[in-house]
Amino acid sequence: MSSDRGPGALAGRAPGDRPIRILLVDDQALVRAGFSSILAKLPDLEVVGEAGDGAEAVELATRLRPDLVLMDIRMPRLDGLAATERLMATPHPPKIVVLTTFDGDEYVYGALRAGAVGFLLKDISPEQLVAAVRSAVTGDAMLSPSVTRRLIEAYVQSPAPTSGLPAPLTDLTEREVDVLREVARGRSNTEIGATLYLAETTVKTHLARIYTKLGVRDRVHAVVLAYECGLVRPGS
Repeated sequence: MSSDRGPGALAGRAPGDRPIRILLVDDQALVRAGFSSILAKLPDLEVVGEAGDGAEAVELATRLRPDLVLMDIRMPRLDGLAATERLMATPHPPKIVVLTTFDGDEYVYGALRAGAVGFLLKDISPEQLVAAVRSAVTGDAMLSPSVTRRLIEAYVQSPAPTSGLPAPLTDLTEREVDVLREVARGRSNTEIGATLYLAETTVKTHLARIYTKLGVRDRVHAVVLAYECGLVRPGS
């Protein structure tokens, strides 16, 4: 189902601004209602629709053109992984963040590989939900470091260490490798700056160059590549 919000939804926003348009996808109406009640309270966020399965999600996303889709994994008719793959194949795909209970959700890593910018646990706090939505849309994809590590370590089989830098990373400078290693360990930009004695703006510049050189979309996919290459190993 979909819902439109009137002019009051923009109250308090500067002229010309528009809220982040969000599509909620979950087969449990109670989960959708809970997330919607949190997001709809904020002037910079707008829930433009809700879907109860992946097939409905693809149809609504194509029609409503949301900026962000919060996508459940396990759903009838079409699961979140298949829905993510279909949406990422469209000309102008939305940002997709998958929703999971983590334990037993074997499709989460596949969703990340399909193009999702991250994932959220369904028991996150309202503040974490709002922050994750805003970050995902701006491309930062700032996720819980501890949960990111758990997911990556659970789904990535790291190769044996090599004597030199893994082939996909050879274009990176020594400092960029240092930054990527810290990102893969789950550290925030502020923590990386403190560890490497860099300004936070410098860390962001290094990250932008890392994404370009590695051909990845965002922080999460850079972390995945770092683990796949063996730059960082599970438990390190």
